Amino acid sequence: MQKVIAIDGPSASGKSTLARNLAARFQIPYINTGSMFRAVALAAQRRGVDRQDAAGLEAMLRELDIDYRRNAAGDWELALDGEFPGEALRTADIAAGASLVATVPAVREALKAMQRKMAGSQWLVMEGRDIGTNVFPDAEVKVFLTARPEVRAARRAAELRAKGDDVPVDEVLTALLERDRRDSERDVAP
Repeated sequence: MQKVIAIDGPSASGKSTLARNLAARFQIPYINTGSMFRAVALAAQRRGVDRQDAAGLEAMLRELDIDYRRNAAGDWELALDGEFPGEALRTADIAAGASLVATVPAVREALKAMQRKMAGSQWLVMEGRDIGTNVFPDAEVKVFLTARPEVRAARRAAELRAKGDDVPVDEVLTALLERDRRDSERDVAP
């Protein structure tokens, strides 16, 4: 058994909130694997690599440095090529790109290897869409969260509004349902 608290579920189901709270409560690292896919999408954008070009993404991944480190506040944060990209990972374009790169088998395998390497002798909380089924099927603790699509869309719309992006809930719902469809129908780790 791996000393991992694996939190799985669809987007806007509460995975990140639960994972952050557990990590803070137990004072252990928190790894958001969705941010790792977003980092690949952001790196592809910055380097001019098509997000569905398997060979280009695979070559890029060999040079890419994705890690979780403590930031100035002492929180665990994703670092991409030695810097914290922060909100650049949270744009709608990067979210859409993350869903695209996640369909590329080489990307999934490379990130799965990174994620497994992060699990060592100490406990950590890791959240993502296939953490409990594909990455850590033998995790000591596995949680699957879900919520009705309308509830998830309202949560996501509220998050976006808080960032100054007033997207109608029906548009958010349509995007969430499309992402759910893509994620559940992909060939690798649906």
